[in-house]
Amino acid sequence: MATIKHIAISAKDNEKLAEFYKTAFGMKEVFRQPAGTSGRTAYYLSDGHINLAILPTGPNGKEGLNHFGFHIEDMEKYSKAAIEAGASQAPADVPRDGRFAEQYVLDPVGARIDLSVAGWATEPLSAEQAEARLNEAAPRIAAQ
Repeated sequence: MATIKHIAISAKDNEKLAEFYKTAFGMKEVFRQPAGTSGRTAYYLSDGHINLAILPTGPNGKEGLNHFGFHIEDMEKYSKAAIEAGASQAPADVPRDGRFAEQYVLDPVGARIDLSVAGWATEPLSAEQAEARLNEAAPRIAAQ
């Protein structure tokens, strides 16, 4: 069974929003994705069950819910099911820049749904795990 394990929120001051969730609700930071083209860091938090990404958005960007993600056991099975059920976009690869999802689809109204067999971090990554994730992404980022 697919389970929702990831929610992403976009914010102009995403560092402040990440601090809000850590302070108000005791969420733990599990990973920081280095600044990309926005020049700002993405923060991944967790309550131990759900991974909450606090993503940067530009000065004219929309704030609020950005997307959510399902942890699945079989990419082909769930991708096919989404298409057959009316997904408005077939599965597309997610950039390999330290993100956790592997592919995403758009539901019939255009909402983005991340799909991941590996899942999202719900416990803080060790320094070694975070470094490995970033090193894996580095060649892909350089090629962009």
